[in-house]
Amino acid sequence: MTPILKLTRHNTKKEIEFELRFLKSLSIRKRFEMMFKKTKEMINLLEKSGYRKSSEIIKRT
Repeated sequence: MTPILKLTRHNTKKEIEFELRFLKSLSIRKRFEMMFKKTKEMINLLEKSGYRKSSEIIKRT
């Protein structure tokens, strides 16, 4: 289960410390899995928004 940070007021320093502590607790394998999952999510969002892979370069003969 992922921990949740609860603050009564906005505190950037505590947010960063919390995030770093969480990332430090993950294994390298889990970090890469999360990175690949986010990459796929971003690609899907880009495709839904109309941004697709760039067209291929056509060689002139």
